[in-house]
Amino acid sequence: MRIHDVNPQKGSTKRRRRIGRGISAGQGASGGFGMRGQKSRSGTGTKAGFEGGQMPLYRRVPKLKHFPLVNPSYYTIINVGKLNNLPANTEVTLDSLMEVGLITSDDGPLKVLGDGELTVALTVKAAAFTQSAQAKIEGAGGSCHDLSQAADTASDSEE
Repeated sequence: MRIHDVNPQKGSTKRRRRIGRGISAGQGASGGFGMRGQKSRSGTGTKAGFEGGQMPLYRRVPKLKHFPLVNPSYYTIINVGKLNNLPANTEVTLDSLMEVGLITSDDGPLKVLGDGELTVALTVKAAAFTQSAQAKIEGAGGSCHDLSQAADTASDSEE
């Protein structure tokens, strides 16, 4: 048996409809497409999702509430209360927190949240701070360095 000897099974294929070839062909006159209108004309039909010029559903729904962000930003987060165990005047970065063991996984740039109390002065370098976290760190005598702004100013100076 060769590839050119292979045929479909008997009865598994039908012949195609020959539209508009006269009344004896079974699909003459309007050919089953009705009298008039866009769907009765020759050529291709409309694309999937076309609604006659009205804004299609797939374009108007994502403008409503409760749809997920397309490019969400993920952060490795830590609360201010966990930083209280560190020695005074320590420089806190994502790498230093992983070495100490306060953070176990790197899920993105570091973000400091404001839950808990801080009594130790620390130099914290992170990509983002909540307002309450920044107030607590500076209130304890420490300082906050925003790494995302530092990256922006560095790229501005290169241009």
